[in-house]
Amino acid sequence: GKELESIEEWAFYDCTYLERITIPLKDGMITDDDIFQKCEKLKSVDLVEGEVLRDIITALQLEEWKNEMDREMSAINQILPSVRAGSYVHDDVGEKALAIRRWISLVLRKIIEYKAHHRRLLNEAAT
Repeated sequence: GKELESIEEWAFYDCTYLERITIPLKDGMITDDDIFQKCEKLKSVDLVEGEVLRDIITALQLEEWKNEMDREMSAINQILPSVRAGSYVHDDVGEKALAIRRWISLVLRKIIEYKAHHRRLLNEAAT
């Protein structure tokens, strides 16, 4: 649930049947690069706050924001299937954890950006 603070080292190591995870949208959620090592089938990430975020995106006033956030929210599921999971034998942690960590940061950054822009538009309209 959204109370989860972080996913630590080796948490899903060698979970060869893991295809989908649901995590909160929090910076620092994915702490180590080896979390999804050998999880070749991991192809999809859902967010605990997914429905709330979708409602917020739908409420955005500018179509450009809606379209960009829709793309950003679904981007990880486009990228993850082709990202390496790594192998312990070759001391290769893979790139799935890194891809998810970057995606979380990007989505959070976009939300902050749109909130600030939205405030500016409201202030301009009020003056």
